[in-house]
Amino acid sequence: MGPNVVLVSTKAKTERRKTVTSEASGGIATLTGERADLLATLAKARHWLRFTTRDITEEQARQRTTVSELTLGGLVKHVTAVERNWAGFIVRGPANAPDFASMTEEDYKRWADGFRLLPGETLAGALAEYADVAKHTDELLATLPDLDASHPLPPAPWNPPGERWSARRTLLHIAAETVHHAGHADIIRESLDGAKSMG
Repeated sequence: MGPNVVLVSTKAKTERRKTVTSEASGGIATLTGERADLLATLAKARHWLRFTTRDITEEQARQRTTVSELTLGGLVKHVTAVERNWAGFIVRGPANAPDFASMTEEDYKRWADGFRLLPGETLAGALAEYADVAKHTDELLATLPDLDASHPLPPAPWNPPGERWSARRTLLHIAAETVHHAGHADIIRESLDGAKSMG
C-alpha cells in the first residue's frame, strides 16, 4: 500500500465503506468509495517506484544497468513530470500541451533530459519534487467537483483524433504510467545490485 495512505474500514448502517486518508495531502482529505480507490491506487504505484531507490547513492541513481538509457533517478524525474502534466490537463485541458508536430531538435533534447538527472540535480531533490507533485494530485482528486468532467486530448501521433479523457481516466492513466515505469525501475535496481521490490 505504501506509507502515504491509511485504510480504515467502517460500518455505516447496512453499507460497508472504505475510507482513505492521504498523508500526502496533510491528512485533510478523507475520501470514500471511488475516490478512495483512486487515491489508494496512486499511492501504491508511487510507493513501488520510490521503493526502487532505497539505499542507493547518487552515482547509482544515474547508473545505467541495461542497454536502455533509463536510470533510477531519471525515471523518478520523468514520472514526476508525467504526473504534473496530466494533473494540469485535468484542470486546464490540452491548452499547455506541446505541439508534437513541430518539435525542434532543441525540444527533443529537453524531452530526453527529462529522463535523466542533470548536473546539479540530485535523487533527494527528485524524490522531494515527486512528493510535492503527488500532494498536489491528491488534493486535486479530493476537491474535483466531477470525475466525469473531460477534455479533448492534445494532438499527438499517439492520440486518436477527437478522443476525450475524463478526470477519472486521466488519474487512472497517471497510475498506469507510474506502475509501468516502476517495473522498469525494478529491473534496473535488480541489475544494479540484486535488490528486488518483492521476493
